[in-house]
Amino acid sequence: MSLQIQPVTLSAEQVADLKGKLADLRHDINNNVALLLSAIEMMRRRPETFEKMLDSMARQPNRISETVTQFSKALETALNITRP
Repeated sequence: MSLQIQPVTLSAEQVADLKGKLADLRHDINNNVALLLSAIEMMRRRPETFEKMLDSMARQPNRISETVTQFSKALETALNITRP
């Protein structure tokens, strides 16, 4: 990863955009974690739902990863960070 040597200046609009994207990131990750916890609780209370809940749980890590990747790309673009 290549960092800028010079200071990076962001406009108020860029900062607001990044702030919104960070809020979305937190919201999306919290939702995915809530789904994981709900599935675990459902499996504890109703073991017959194991297969259905397991499928739901298996999708959450990829969703979290995609959300973090999208935010990381936006942040890297805003800060002019390049990858080799």
